[in-house]
Amino acid sequence: MATYLVGDIQGCLPDLKKLLSQANFNPEYDQLWLAGDLVARGPESLETLRFVKSLGDSAQVILGNHDLHLLAAANGLARLKPSDKTQAILEAPDCNELLDWLRHQPLLAEHPDFPLVMVHAGISPQWSLATARQRARHVEALLQSDRYVWLLENMYGDGPDFWQKDLSELEQLRYTINSFTRMRFCEPGGRLDMHCKVEPGNPDVGSLIPWFEVKRAEPIEKTIIFGHWAALMGHTDEHCIGLDTGCVWGNSLTMLRWEDGKRFVTECPIY
Repeated sequence: MATYLVGDIQGCLPDLKKLLSQANFNPEYDQLWLAGDLVARGPESLETLRFVKSLGDSAQVILGNHDLHLLAAANGLARLKPSDKTQAILEAPDCNELLDWLRHQPLLAEHPDFPLVMVHAGISPQWSLATARQRARHVEALLQSDRYVWLLENMYGDGPDFWQKDLSELEQLRYTINSFTRMRFCEPGGRLDMHCKVEPGNPDVGSLIPWFEVKRAEPIEKTIIFGHWAALMGHTDEHCIGLDTGCVWGNSLTMLRWEDGKRFVTECPIY
């Protein structure tokens, strides 16, 4: 039995299947952990949802910002982005079944046996793991309740950018979603920046710091696995592993086998 961790698929199902073939992945014995953004700019977002859902308990899915945006668009709360290729999902006969399955996926997952935690974008440096876990469960509970449309309607916005216990419920929810699904850079004091998307070291960064380099309020004694930030091209350090290597941009799709650290990589076309 092996545990495979993969970055943003974004509808690039043929590339995912190449990696699974390279690794001799067997859903009867192995597990596949996906770091969010199953859908968006790739050509087979519908087929990706169907395939991952078909894996059942062999797949652990994390929600990304594109996944949440699809849920919002399906409920008439947002427009599909021109670059997204997700219209086929909304027209599919199994649309409701797929989207109901999608909104029941978590924002944060912890492996029961290994010291790893997976999120899409990152974990706020202001949070301990216990707080992150608590905040994720709050959002997930709403997504899986009859309040989920209200949450999707109100999740958009760049603020608040700093965590405080006296935030309103909606402010807490929005900060949580932004931290887990959109965060890249922070100001030195930990305040979130929702605008800068380039690679660290770029002159446009200024004084901003990648979220994983900000001094944490409390150490997280697990490896944080994340995707979202293609410009990092697979950043790895002693605290975290980034697995988004820009498949949908014509770079590569990367999958990591946790047990021995072996990486499986396939070059991707420009979609």
